[in-house]
Amino acid sequence: MQFSTFKKPFEDEINEWCEAMMLTMDTLEQWTLCQSAWTYLQPIFDSPDIMRQLPAETKKFKGVDIKWKYIMNQAKERPGILFNCTQEGRKESFIEANKNLETVQKGLNEYLEKKRSSFARFYFLSDDELLEILSQTKEVRKVRSHLRKVFEAIADLEFHPDDTMHAMMSVEGEKIDFVKKIDPQGRNVEFWMGDVEKQMIISVRHAFEVGLNDYVTQERNDWIVTHAGQIVLDASKVHWTSDVENALEAEGNAGIAKYSKFLMAQLESSVMLVRQKLSKLNKISINALIVIDVHAMDVVKLMVDERCETKGDFEWV
Repeated sequence: MQFSTFKKPFEDEINEWCEAMMLTMDTLEQWTLCQSAWTYLQPIFDSPDIMRQLPAETKKFKGVDIKWKYIMNQAKERPGILFNCTQEGRKESFIEANKNLETVQKGLNEYLEKKRSSFARFYFLSDDELLEILSQTKEVRKVRSHLRKVFEAIADLEFHPDDTMHAMMSVEGEKIDFVKKIDPQGRNVEFWMGDVEKQMIISVRHAFEVGLNDYVTQERNDWIVTHAGQIVLDASKVHWTSDVENALEAEGNAGIAKYSKFLMAQLESSVMLVRQKLSKLNKISINALIVIDVHAMDVVKLMVDERCETKGDFEWV
């Protein structure tokens, strides 16, 4: 209409409408940006934990929140688009709100980066997942759904009624007790999760030491079904290495020839164990152990054929 040659009688009205339309478009653009940022930040700053840890950002957000709700209530009472978008100062209100929300978002990002630098495994989580954890510091059990992303092999933790953690479980349901319980009460999540990481290492090392010592005091088949799969596979290799070297030192080639027969008997015993009624976890461990045992027996047989006499021989080294 503005470019029409017949606009003269209506020029003032056309210009008024044009200004109103342009203002409406600009206001709606700022309104949409504000709505998008507010929708994302509102549930975050509803969390008492986040409010406590980010007081300056919370204050800024609450100021925007009050203004946003006031404008939305006005829009609900009188939903006309021209009335709402051409109100004096409406566009400027949204521009200011967007600047404040941008500052809040920047502060939030810095806060998340600080948390990730405190506990590097948080880099495995998205911002939304990390915020969900950080906003539930008092509800420690709600962290469980994120454990698999933070710790590759931990699917769950064993909690006692007082929220202390006493063991870790794998995806398959295998359980390893912690050497020392973890108490998360009154502590930030990155600190007690750091303790979980430390206990994971200490507890697996302890379980491995116990497995190594139990190997010489228990029947092997009993030992296999009473220890975690990782312990069974690795401790058996440690003892096999030690036994081969002892046989070489004691009787040379004749010693490992005798040990080869012992390994054959041991393998037959493991095969017999597979035929018994076992748990799914035990079956996985034993099947993997048999593969390793067959390889170990083949290595010893090759050493016998190659006439190895000492532990310094190339075939063994």
